[in-house]
Amino acid sequence: MRLSLIILLTGIVAVASAQSAPATADAPAAAHVPTCAVADVATAFTRYDQWPYTLVDTHFRLPASYAPPDLVSTSEAGLNADQRVRAFVIPHLRAMAQAAAAAGHPIAVQSGYRSYQTQVTTFQYWVKVDGYAYALRSSARPGHSEHQLGTAMDLRAKGGKAPWDYQDWAATPTGAWVEANAWRYGFVMSYPKGAEATTCYMYEPWHYRFLGLAAAKQVHDLGETTRAFLWAHWRASGRSVPDGPAAPLKQVTVQPGDSLWALAQRYGTTVAELRRLNGLSGDTIRAGMTLMVP
Repeated sequence: MRLSLIILLTGIVAVASAQSAPATADAPAAAHVPTCAVADVATAFTRYDQWPYTLVDTHFRLPASYAPPDLVSTSEAGLNADQRVRAFVIPHLRAMAQAAAAAGHPIAVQSGYRSYQTQVTTFQYWVKVDGYAYALRSSARPGHSEHQLGTAMDLRAKGGKAPWDYQDWAATPTGAWVEANAWRYGFVMSYPKGAEATTCYMYEPWHYRFLGLAAAKQVHDLGETTRAFLWAHWRASGRSVPDGPAAPLKQVTVQPGDSLWALAQRYGTTVAELRRLNGLSGDTIRAGMTLMVP
């Protein structure tokens, strides 16, 4: 176990607010952050007031119905009006945006809250562009995205192109400023460079999640990832893996003549479940497609 994770576990109760999930005094120690298995297990801490500690990754997912009721336009933070985040994020986003502009690096929100259905469309798009195996590393399957929380966002330079169109957005003046200062306003980069084995996703220097001022400072000071922080809290709360351990999903290639119904029968599941696992909006599949099955 890394020393920083031990410190994180002992200090987690102090940073938990009234809105966070309860932590126990005799919390079990987490030996390590679990490996990044591709599975589909319902996550814990899914009340809207438990946002600081809701863990979503390649293994754990939010329910499709998760849709915070307090979403507001990012225009309330003085930014572009076409994205939404939860209302309590706005004062912190506004403060960061004002500081960035004062430093000569104005920002905009490329992408904020994403509904479950938007995630279906987004994941399908990246599968078409990059292929299924690569999309699993670069895009979240429906229900597995931090964007659904309403507390995560992709940032870009104001007036600039999409951040993923740069070789490394953190190497640009605006991206570098955000990387160095976001934690001061409660935001943490969820998928830092060189941490894919821990975060489960490729490096995304534009993706930031609001954790709150105290938690963001702690993650920054300890050099931990957001996922390690959340997993430590999960263990400290006394919870085991929700719904019990789940077998990783399997990746299969659609063969000529296959249908969703036939695949559901073959793998002991339902057509509706195959649609959900793979972000399919209908029953049409084609030979050569890669699908996830239980």
